[in-house]
Amino acid sequence: MPIRLKKLIGMFLLLALVIIYALVASIFAVARLSESGALVQFLFFLVSGLLWVLPAMGIIKWLMLEPRTKR
Repeated sequence: MPIRLKKLIGMFLLLALVIIYALVASIFAVARLSESGALVQFLFFLVSGLLWVLPAMGIIKWLMLEPRTKR
Protein backbone atom coordinates (compact mmCIF):
# COMPACT_ATOMS: atom_id res chain seq x y z
CA MET A 1 0.00 0.00 0.00
CA PRO A 2 1.43 3.41 -0.88
CA ILE A 3 2.48 5.43 2.15
CA ARG A 4 0.30 8.41 1.20
CA LEU A 5 -2.80 6.22 1.02
CA LYS A 6 -1.91 4.60 4.33
CA LYS A 7 -1.57 8.01 6.01
CA LEU A 8 -4.88 9.17 4.54
CA ILE A 9 -6.64 6.06 5.86
CA GLY A 10 -4.94 6.50 9.25
CA MET A 11 -6.05 10.12 9.45
CA PHE A 12 -9.68 9.18 8.82
CA LEU A 13 -9.45 6.29 11.30
CA LEU A 14 -8.11 8.58 14.03
CA LEU A 15 -10.73 11.21 13.28
CA ALA A 16 -13.52 8.62 13.40
CA LEU A 17 -12.12 7.15 16.61
CA VAL A 18 -12.07 10.51 18.40
CA ILE A 19 -15.56 11.50 17.25
CA ILE A 20 -17.20 8.16 18.03
CA TYR A 21 -15.38 7.78 21.34
CA ALA A 22 -16.35 11.29 22.46
CA LEU A 23 -20.00 10.68 21.56
CA VAL A 24 -20.14 7.34 23.37
CA ALA A 25 -18.38 8.69 26.47
CA SER A 26 -20.68 11.72 26.56
CA ILE A 27 -23.83 9.65 26.14
CA PHE A 28 -22.70 7.30 28.91
CA ALA A 29 -21.86 10.23 31.19
CA VAL A 30 -25.22 11.91 30.68
CA ALA A 31 -27.18 8.67 31.10
CA ARG A 32 -25.35 7.20 34.09
CA LEU A 33 -23.47 9.94 35.92
CA SER A 34 -26.00 12.74 36.19
CA GLU A 35 -26.80 11.91 39.82
CA SER A 36 -23.34 10.76 40.86
CA GLY A 37 -21.03 12.70 43.09
CA ALA A 38 -18.28 15.00 41.93
CA LEU A 39 -15.54 12.47 42.69
CA VAL A 40 -17.17 9.76 40.57
CA GLN A 41 -17.63 12.20 37.70
CA PHE A 42 -14.03 13.36 38.00
CA LEU A 43 -12.72 9.79 37.94
CA PHE A 44 -14.91 8.86 34.98
CA PHE A 45 -13.75 11.80 32.91
CA LEU A 46 -10.13 11.24 33.93
CA VAL A 47 -10.19 7.59 32.88
CA SER A 48 -12.30 8.09 29.76
CA GLY A 49 -10.17 11.07 28.76
CA LEU A 50 -7.07 8.89 28.76
CA LEU A 51 -8.58 5.64 27.52
CA TRP A 52 -8.93 6.72 23.88
CA VAL A 53 -5.15 6.86 23.63
CA LEU A 54 -4.85 3.04 23.57
CA PRO A 55 -6.66 2.46 20.25
CA ALA A 56 -5.06 5.62 18.84
CA MET A 57 -1.63 4.17 19.65
CA GLY A 58 -2.56 1.03 17.70
CA ILE A 59 -3.51 3.09 14.66
CA ILE A 60 -0.32 5.15 14.88
CA LYS A 61 1.78 2.01 15.30
CA TRP A 62 0.15 0.62 12.13
CA LEU A 63 1.01 3.85 10.33
CA MET A 64 4.64 3.57 11.34
CA LEU A 65 5.10 0.02 10.03
CA GLU A 66 7.47 -0.23 7.14
CA PRO A 67 5.88 -1.27 3.85
CA ARG A 68 6.56 -4.83 2.77
CA THR A 69 9.00 -5.27 -0.06
CA LYS A 70 7.75 -6.84 -3.26
CA ARG A 71 9.27 -10.17 -4.18
